[in-house]
Amino acid sequence: MSSTSSTPIRVVLVDDHAVIRAGLAQLLAGTEDIEVVGQAEDGEKALAVVREVQPDVVLMDLQMPRVDGVTATRNIKAAGLAADVLVLTSYSDSERIVGALDAGAVGYLLKDADPDDVLAGIRSVSRGESPIHPRAARALLGVRSGAPQVQLTGRETEVLGLVRAGLANKQIARRLDISERTVKAHLTSAFARIGVADRTQAALWAERNGI
Repeated sequence: MSSTSSTPIRVVLVDDHAVIRAGLAQLLAGTEDIEVVGQAEDGEKALAVVREVQPDVVLMDLQMPRVDGVTATRNIKAAGLAADVLVLTSYSDSERIVGALDAGAVGYLLKDADPDDVLAGIRSVSRGESPIHPRAARALLGVRSGAPQVQLTGRETEVLGLVRAGLANKQIARRLDISERTVKAHLTSAFARIGVADRTQAALWAERNGI
């Protein structure tokens, strides 16, 4: 019963399984604030559909023929399209998660999530947030909390360094020439990896670890 905006969130579904696309379309059709405006069965067609219908959110599978979801996400971002990519996949290994976030995805959900969690994820992405399934977040930790070696991506290291320097997300986005939502996605990922909950803890961790 959250307030709905006058214009629904426009979503494109990308998945190579027709049954999954049909189920998602049916789920989203039961809401007043979300509208499916396009579908694609692989990453190559996803770019064409997103370009044509200009959605707000792309619900993106990762494992697909011809062009996979990570490449499709990178292509959508490289094309300068405004759509935010929310991954919905069966895979929770850290390599795929990092690959998707580095490509420009702003959230990462798993297909065994509750339907309500998928709806909440779409809505949170439209608000500029970065939803990540708890199991995916745990996978991002890579090593146990407190272990000396934490594997951060190059971009996560850059973002944490700028957080340590006191820059706000908007300033970081401008400095790195990426979107503010992408900054948030990298921060969500980095926070999970290093085991902190907020910017202050992250800045302290970065200082302690010479970032």
